[in-house]
Amino acid sequence: MSEQEVSQENTSQAIQDPVRKITKYILILTAFIFVWYIVADRHAPWSDQARLQTYVTPIVPQVSGRITEVLVKQDQIVEAGDVLFRIDASDYELAVENAEAALEMAGQEIGAGMASVVTAQAQLVVAETNVEHVKAQSARVFEMERKNVLSHSDGDKARAAIKASEAEVVSAKANLDKAKQALGKEGNDNPRIRSALASLKKAQLDLSRTVIMAPSKGGITNLQVDTGYFATAGVAAMTFIEANNAWIQVNLRENNLANLAIGNTVDIALDVNPGKIYQGTVSSIGFAVDTNSSSVVGGLTSVESKTGWLRDAQRFPVMITFDDDSSRQFRRLGGQADVQIYTGDNGFVNAMGWLWIRILSILSYIY
Repeated sequence: MSEQEVSQENTSQAIQDPVRKITKYILILTAFIFVWYIVADRHAPWSDQARLQTYVTPIVPQVSGRITEVLVKQDQIVEAGDVLFRIDASDYELAVENAEAALEMAGQEIGAGMASVVTAQAQLVVAETNVEHVKAQSARVFEMERKNVLSHSDGDKARAAIKASEAEVVSAKANLDKAKQALGKEGNDNPRIRSALASLKKAQLDLSRTVIMAPSKGGITNLQVDTGYFATAGVAAMTFIEANNAWIQVNLRENNLANLAIGNTVDIALDVNPGKIYQGTVSSIGFAVDTNSSSVVGGLTSVESKTGWLRDAQRFPVMITFDDDSSRQFRRLGGQADVQIYTGDNGFVNAMGWLWIRILSILSYIY
């Protein structure tokens, strides 16, 4: 081989060596990522299938009436107890006045019933006194009848007088019982008083319900009413999004759940605030999902068939709570997030996950 040919071969090898090196490095990197992915899937699962959740409460009036004032706007933040809107209270104020009058009348009726009881009691005392008097008079008549001073006719009259007076006592007792039954129990235990009090409480409750207030701190959305609108009891007028309680729901594949446990620490990257990582904790792990397209009781289960080499991975919901309130201003219902969960003291895997979630958080600036 000539010197020129040897030089060309060396030059060719020099050109090929960088390609081989790059290829080798790429293969090594790919193998590393593949192994890390498999290990991390079980010991430090990551997912971008995460959304922020909170409680959604329809604001539903419990009484009907024309809205006289709306004190909130669309997407306004409110505090607990803030008035959202008011319903015309005229009819309900009138109902309270009627209930108060009915209670007063019930009291008067009870007073009249008490007077009837007192009268019936007095009549009974008179009747019992009359019986004693008639019996005393009749005893003398019977003695004189026995001595033939008075006739048997006079004795019969005395005996009839006794029976009549005793009948008056029975009648007086019956009138007293009737008056007591009509009166009922005394005080607030009286049925008429209780009924009047219940009507008054109902009227006062309906009146208080004409003012609709925020149940807690949160936001107002889907505002659908304005002044003059007739609000119907049971029909939502707006939607309240609670701010005090929010969590992340992440849907993890089954093979992510092997080492997952309640209390695992979590790094959270919210798309709404790129570059910032928040801390959280796994609070619950779903143990059931609905896989049937029909779940009607008594019906037949419909099984969905799929073809292909690999079936779709089943996902289960995992709930993550925030460890502090530093993210409160960025919590929007339905907002997307990336989560990195750490299931144990796996130093290298945890370090890679720590780095990965922060890279994703920075990349969220551009997507």
